[in-house]
Amino acid sequence: MSLDIHSAVQTTLVITVIAIIVSIWQGIQSIREARKLPFFRMRRQRMVRGWRLFVWAVFFSILALILNTQMEGFIYRYFPPTATATLTPTITLTPTITLTPTITLTPTITLTPAVTDTPTVTPTPFVPLSVEMKFESTVTPNPDAVFSELTFTDGLTSEYQAIKPGTTFDNPIGHMYALFSYDGMNDGAQWTALWYHDGELVYSETKPWDGGTGGLGYTDWPPEQAYWLPGEYTVQIFVGLEFKVGGSFTVTGEPPSPTPTLTPTFTATATFTPTPTHTPRPSATPLPTASPRPTRTPTVSPTITPTRTPYISPTPTNTRTPWPTLTRTPVTPTITPQPTLTRTQTITPQPTQTRTPTPSG
Repeated sequence: MSLDIHSAVQTTLVITVIAIIVSIWQGIQSIREARKLPFFRMRRQRMVRGWRLFVWAVFFSILALILNTQMEGFIYRYFPPTATATLTPTITLTPTITLTPTITLTPTITLTPAVTDTPTVTPTPFVPLSVEMKFESTVTPNPDAVFSELTFTDGLTSEYQAIKPGTTFDNPIGHMYALFSYDGMNDGAQWTALWYHDGELVYSETKPWDGGTGGLGYTDWPPEQAYWLPGEYTVQIFVGLEFKVGGSFTVTGEPPSPTPTLTPTFTATATFTPTPTHTPRPSATPLPTASPRPTRTPTVSPTITPTRTPYISPTPTNTRTPWPTLTRTPVTPTITPQPTLTRTQTITPQPTQTRTPTPSG
């Protein structure tokens, strides 16, 4: 089957029109996505890509116009059309004798087993119940939160930039990161990262979000090198119970063998225990008591004991009776051997001197 010039031009025209439609559509989508991004550099890249697609759409439009109006005539200038010969039908002679073959070959049919494609069902990602029980946050996640595609690397800079990004990593591996950009997050919402190895959960982290509304983030897993078994690893990001983004990478090569750790055994060592000596109990020392201040003892004045003079009857003789004399009896004061503490001062009354009336003569 040969293709003539007209058909070739029309096919090229159809392909060009499809390219115009795709460029315009992709340009519109790129500009819309750029307006939603909060980062200047990423927004600028998407915006430049969108306008570049519009320029390609204009180029394809001019090319389609040229193909539709000028291309066919331009080609005919160098390749002029030639007349197509019309075939005249001729009389076909019908043979009168038909030879019948005597040997009929039986075709052998080789049955090839048909390959039946079994459709594979991709399960919807979900948070396991054992991880969901660790949720702490009560803040409702923002359903409009978005995450970018995951970028895998085994090294990270201080500015959250991947050192060696890729999808295939050779053992030995120590620390693996899954980088992403995000927008529309709210602090306090529960977010979860699940790490699977060949469909088996090997690591998970879940905690309330504290990274702000938008920016760059990552989830990481730093096991020992012996745990990085070869195979496919999948990382899934959830906000609440809603799946946001996932990605996969492959680890090749056998991990290094773990270094055996010597377990120390406890050996009891006999120690000499001296015979305890009897220590006498300490004697109780009485607490010093406050010495009371001695009370002031009043001075005891000597008591004059009058002597009783017998009554003298008067005599007829007028004689003068002398006044009775007072005899002073010395009183020895008592000495208190030790003063006692007296709270209230006791006042000892002074003895009063008693005079004996003088008998009248």
